[in-house]
Amino acid sequence: MPKPDSTVAGGPTWIDLMTSDPEAARAFYGELFGWTADAGSEEFGGYFNFLRAGEQIAGGIGYQPGMPAEAVADRWSVYLRTDDAEKTVAAVTERGGQVVAPPMPVADLGVFAVVLDPGGAAIGLWQPGTHPGFAKVGEPGAPVWFELFTRDFAAVLDFYRDAFGWTVQVVSDTDEFRYATLVSATGEQQAGVMDASSFLPAEAPSSWWVYFNVEDADAALAKIVQLGGKAIRQPEDTPYGRLAEAADATGAPFKIMGPNKG
Repeated sequence: MPKPDSTVAGGPTWIDLMTSDPEAARAFYGELFGWTADAGSEEFGGYFNFLRAGEQIAGGIGYQPGMPAEAVADRWSVYLRTDDAEKTVAAVTERGGQVVAPPMPVADLGVFAVVLDPGGAAIGLWQPGTHPGFAKVGEPGAPVWFELFTRDFAAVLDFYRDAFGWTVQVVSDTDEFRYATLVSATGEQQAGVMDASSFLPAEAPSSWWVYFNVEDADAALAKIVQLGGKAIRQPEDTPYGRLAEAADATGAPFKIMGPNKG
């Protein structure tokens, strides 16, 4: 699997975790990936950074007072890089998306926004200031891939192409398997889009997923369960690596990717 470049405009540049138990999350990911975490910022609602080998790899925050019930769910979120958040949000609305959180400066760190694509999947925007995004991708204990599961494949491809400047490469376009990738100007794959209309449960929204790199998917999944998490899908060899799906100790789902066994 290629290693995304977080400096590419429109490409994934940051991830963070909304959690019902920040201390449990710190302990879980610390044991699983060897991450540490900083103390967090009261100025930003207790938002904290997970660190891998001393470098920022992801963010985390607990539920905030006054959050609507539908927004309270333990989950990982993906942020796409923009060089102009206001301009990108305008493009989002012009192309059928909706604004959840308008552009908001976060001190000198950058500018943050959240939108919904035409398929209803939430995606964050990050315009870097002093905070450039994650320091590493593709290494064990770091994010390695980002993927949108959607019921509106054709519409969202047009949306991300137009609103975020993606070059879209269709990998497969059959009823059995529709998949496309975001490709940077230098030809590097940054993220994937899966037509999930045939298998997403009726109650499940379209959503973005984070894959984390591990040295051994089977051992990592066993450790997830040992740490109080849940195995959702057992490891399976694929052309892209050995993949599995899990949830952390408070229910936030994610995927892991390691070398194939076969």
